[in-house]
Order: sequence, then structure tokens, then C-alpha cells
Amino acid sequence: MADNKKLVSEITSMDEDFTQWYTDVCIKADLVSYSNIKGCMVIKPAGYAIWELIQKHLDARFKESGVQNAYLPMFIPESLLQKEKDHVEGFAPEVAWVTHGGLEELTERYCVRPTSETLFCDYYKGEIHSYKDLPQVLNQWCSVVRWEKETRPFLRSREFLWQEGHTAHATFEEAEERTQQMLEVYADFFENDMAIPVIRGQKTEKEKFAGAEATYTVEALMHDGRALQSATSHNFGDGFAKAFGIQYAGKDNQLHYVNQTSWGLTTRSIGAMIMVHGDNSGLVVPPKIAPVQVVVIPIQQKKEGVLDAAYDIAKSLSAFRVKTDDSDRTPGFKFAEHEMRGIPVRVEIGPKDLEAGKCVLVRRDTREKIECAIADVPTKVGELLDQIQKDMFERAKAHLEAHTFVAHNKDEFAEAFKETKGFVKAMWCGCRECEDKIKEEFNVTSRCIPFEQENISDTCVVCGQPAKKMVYWGRAY
Repeated sequence: MADNKKLVSEITSMDEDFTQWYTDVCIKADLVSYSNIKGCMVIKPAGYAIWELIQKHLDARFKESGVQNAYLPMFIPESLLQKEKDHVEGFAPEVAWVTHGGLEELTERYCVRPTSETLFCDYYKGEIHSYKDLPQVLNQWCSVVRWEKETRPFLRSREFLWQEGHTAHATFEEAEERTQQMLEVYADFFENDMAIPVIRGQKTEKEKFAGAEATYTVEALMHDGRALQSATSHNFGDGFAKAFGIQYAGKDNQLHYVNQTSWGLTTRSIGAMIMVHGDNSGLVVPPKIAPVQVVVIPIQQKKEGVLDAAYDIAKSLSAFRVKTDDSDRTPGFKFAEHEMRGIPVRVEIGPKDLEAGKCVLVRRDTREKIECAIADVPTKVGELLDQIQKDMFERAKAHLEAHTFVAHNKDEFAEAFKETKGFVKAMWCGCRECEDKIKEEFNVTSRCIPFEQENISDTCVVCGQPAKKMVYWGRAY
């Protein structure tokens, strides 16, 4: 037990300092380490294994919807980037530039990919000539660089991993359909695989992606009441096509500009998982994306038959991602370490258990202990993993609902953000000045205009003029 306490005490309580708790978990659970390159992190095997499973689940969904993977260069010539003015202005403060190749100064600067709209436009210009070449539905898994001033593991780093989809369509309506389709793919992934409930909606004009006609988002609520933009999907209309001259000959033998979309999800999804599900003992990982779903721990493993029994149990669990901890560390240390790593189910087997033909199953999320006949372990573990996945989602959903508030007027809005942490639903007139005033007065931003609208009142929460939309507001990462 001494080892157990020593390990867990290294994590700051989330109630004491949530930010430090988060960093402690990232480091102590061996997900990341700091790099000598300022603002960049090393994603360690335990962290990357989670990202690999995120990729696996998402990529399967992408392919089911007709997406193909490709890869484009990481360098963008300055002249190419300048073709879309709004896009350039949106990213200018975060761009990293390459000015030299070896010892020679380049005749033109290259930016290191902050996003790849311009590269895909340049590519599509050479690929699309006729309506028969449409649609183009491509995605790439890659890293991007944005020169962030403040960084935090997974949430913000100067280089991060993501996927970015880029598509081209004959009409605006087809592009809009794909934009909405991919947003729903993200929502389904977060809710069913990450066990994170999300709010689906549209970004305001102020918050939309630079160069987009419309940006859609899935927003999640973290344990500390802050929002996290978890994935976005953008309809570009024909704006990029006109800037880059991407045209096709239609069935009417006339030239038309294509309509494009872009959509992406990053490694910040791992940060969302940590902040939604984690506790003061470390990670709590949803079974579907847990690199190790079950750990088998032999107790008094030097006793005759115990270690062999642990190996046999692990073998019977081959349908799951399982490991046996046969190290010579104490059981208490092992329990604490695997709790910190968030492994969903722990199987304990000792001499007395072996004699009785049973073992103990322990849930990471609730720490409930369940006696189980050794012969029934595979069936019971499968049932437990399914139940844990469902229960984690329901707890996160209950937290979201308990921390979503309603404000009918400005006084209630001010009181809500003074006294509570979470989302506040309030009506808005659609005016940029009112949105700016909310950010200035309360340090709060619009998170999204939800697809599921409610008529909370008839007037804007800021100016009192007739309201147009109900908006989710919150403080965000």
C-alpha cells in the first residue's frame, strides 16, 4: 500500500488545480514527455497507441463514406498561400517559414503546413476537368505546424497530429451534404467510441474558419466546465475554386467552379478524453480506444500454479487487448500503475482464488470488484467492457446536462458565468457587436449555434433587440 500511495500522490487533485492535474496525468501516465524543441511534445508509446486506435476507428468510418487517403507535401510556397486572402490573414500569426535550403537562401519562402487547403486546391486544379472527375473525396493523416504562444500537452502544441479531409463537388448542395455528413461522423465517433457527448452546431461568422462559407462544430464539455472544440467541418463554397481557378466542364458544356469542403480532428481529442473521464488516480480510458482493455495481475505469483493460471486467463481473453503484469513489483504498486493508465478491467488471481476456481474482476471507472468463475471470465469481461463504455458515456452526459444553464437576460447571463462553470444557452440577435461585447465583458465566446434550436426568449441577451438564434456560450480551451 505504501507504493500505491506514493504513486497516486504524484497527481495533483483536480479540485485543487485542474490545470496541474491535467499535466500531471499526461506525464505520470506516460502519454507524453517534454521536448527540447520549445512548444513541442514527444508522444510516447502509451499516448501514440491511443492515437492509433482513434485513427483506426475514424479511418474505418471515413472509408465507409467513400473517403480515400492521400498525402501532400508539408511545404507551401508563399505565392500559393497568398492566393486566398482571407485564409492567409487567418493563419498569418501562426505560420512558420522556411527561408533557407541548406546554406542557400530560397528565392521564395515556404511555409510549413498549418493546414492544406491551398495545396489541395493546387492539386485539384490539375486533376479536375470534367463533371466526370467529381466528386473528389480525399483525406490525409499528417502533422501540421502552428506557432502557438502558449502550449499544453495535446491541447495546444506547435506541431500536432491530425487528419484533414478535402473534397471537391459539382454543386454547393453536394458540398453542404458532405460537410454535414462528416460532422455527423465526428459526433458518432465521439459519442460511441470516446464516450463523450457533444453539441452539434454551426459557428458564428466571427468564429468560423478563415475562407469558409460555413463552419460546423462538435463541442464537448470538460470536467472543469470549460468547452473544447473537438472537431470541425467547413463548407468553402466556390471561394477557393475562384481564387485558384478550379473549373470543370459540366453536362451543359459550360465551365463551372467546383465547391469544396474541409474537415478535421486532431490529437486534442486525447486531451478531451483525459479531461472528460479522468479522476484523481489518473486516466479512465473508454474500452473502445483503450490500448490495453484488460490487465491480468497474479497475486503471490511465486506460489505454485498462480502465474500459469494468470497466463491461461490472458490466453482465454485473446479476443480483447490484454496483458499480464508478471513483473516482480508489489500488487499494490501494480494496481495503482494500471489505474493511472486507465485500463478498463483488472483481473486479480491469487492462490486462494485459484483453489476456489475463481478470480476477481475490478472496474477502473467505478472500482467495483466482482467475483467470477475462471471459466466465465471471457464472457463476463466482454459484458463488463460493454457496460463500462455505456456507463462512461452516461456519466459524461449527466455532467453535461447538469452544467448546461439557461439565461433569459443579461443579468442572468452575468450571474451564470459568475457562479457556475459550463455551457450557458442564451438568445442572440446575430449582431457581431453583441458577440464582441460578451467576450469583452465576460471572457466568454460563442461555442455554436446548435442545430436543435430552443426559443428561450424573444430578445437578445445583450442588446434586448429581437433574437434570431439560440447560442451555446462558454469559456473554452
